[in-house]
Amino acid sequence: MPGPPRPNETADAATPGKADNASADGATRFHQDTLEQDLYRRFSRKGIRNQRVRRFYSSASWHLVVQTSRLLRRALDVMVSALALIVLSPVLVMAMHLAGGKWKRTSRVGRWCEPFDQLSLALPKGALGRVISATGFDRLPALVNVLRGEMSLVGPRAAAPGELSPQQRLARRRYDVRPGLISPWWIRQRANIAYGSEAESDAEYIESQSLRGDIGLMLRAAPAALFGGPAGAAADVVKLLGLRVDNLTMSEAVESILALMDSEQRSQVAFVNADCANIAFRNHDYRSVLNDARLTLADGIGMKLAGKLLGCEIRQNVNGTDLFPRLCAAIEGTDRGIFLLGARPGIAEAVREWIGQNHPGVLVKGIHHGYFTPEEEPEVIRKIAQSGASLLLVAFGAPRQDLWVGEHLGETGVKVAMGVGGLFDFYSGRMPRAPLWMREIGMEWFYRFLQEPGRMWKRYFVGNAVFLYRVIRERLRSQHS
Repeated sequence: MPGPPRPNETADAATPGKADNASADGATRFHQDTLEQDLYRRFSRKGIRNQRVRRFYSSASWHLVVQTSRLLRRALDVMVSALALIVLSPVLVMAMHLAGGKWKRTSRVGRWCEPFDQLSLALPKGALGRVISATGFDRLPALVNVLRGEMSLVGPRAAAPGELSPQQRLARRRYDVRPGLISPWWIRQRANIAYGSEAESDAEYIESQSLRGDIGLMLRAAPAALFGGPAGAAADVVKLLGLRVDNLTMSEAVESILALMDSEQRSQVAFVNADCANIAFRNHDYRSVLNDARLTLADGIGMKLAGKLLGCEIRQNVNGTDLFPRLCAAIEGTDRGIFLLGARPGIAEAVREWIGQNHPGVLVKGIHHGYFTPEEEPEVIRKIAQSGASLLLVAFGAPRQDLWVGEHLGETGVKVAMGVGGLFDFYSGRMPRAPLWMREIGMEWFYRFLQEPGRMWKRYFVGNAVFLYRVIRERLRSQHS
């Protein structure tokens, strides 16, 4: 049996809230002690001294990391350029002999805007000069500039004096580092994904520059060189395997779609890649829809290679996945609304969320999944027409999406409708996009295969081989005609 309460207990019981007051006093003392300790740690003589020591070591560690990285990058420049000059010396001597033994010095602006002369071979006129230029052997003497420290193996392109406006903030950033023989912009131009500007590409490189990244760019330079130079004076419309292709850059495609959205006519926009070309070869209706579309845009490295083999250079890889965010940015804050149609249930909702987070000024007038029955189709079309959307994105996959748009465009009431394939899967987060380095070397298709090998092996390995065969056959026919 418990004994009688002790005096303290009796008093506590008789005084309501006393225990609570004691607890509050303890908490106050604890916070006061914590505050005093924090103030002592930060502002006492010992505390200030400790903070200065920590800042010194932190700053010294950071400078050590930065300087070590610069030394390693410089060591890599010296070793690779020296080895390349030794190994390629016979080629350089031969090229110098063919060029008449003349060197060319071109004024360039280096790091901190320090001028220097970039070395190259003086090319002879005629076919011989074009051959040497195409191989890039005329640029080999610039390896001497790398040894001198005037250039680096990787970096922004060496610009001529006065070429870039000093008032442009992005242009000024490029002078923080040495110019390079290989630049991200050079690689992206050859892979036909140079969607932005050279200054933006340089700024992106400078902000993320690392030794590992430089080695990756050097490795990507070889396949990029195989793609050839960027398309210059290419035709506005080209014919590839019986398909009419509007040969536009990404920015031109966005401007053209905006113009179509403001016109009185209803327009269909289509993307064509190697797989689409294979399907169109067998499907007459699909081929007719692609050729009748207001805009038919080249999508993928396959179309780039086909254009090169057939003598009609493709200016840029204008795929829907890269065009979509640029188009959203262009219509943000306007009354041009979007309707999202296709993919599995829940995917279009996730794409709408992406738009809301990244382009909140874009009006999404409606969404609907692509798993509707023929009986439900009239109601889906009515929903699109009543939404008031100007742009309809259809993600059914080829050829169904383009055939559906060709058949129902007038009923939907939209100004522009386009089939976008797997775009919804990427922007919903269901499927990751290939990293940039794979896109730069034209291997995005292989990344796609790795994600779904069971579904994609036939399309890419069998289909790409068939597509290449048809392109080569077309080239041989054109040569004999």
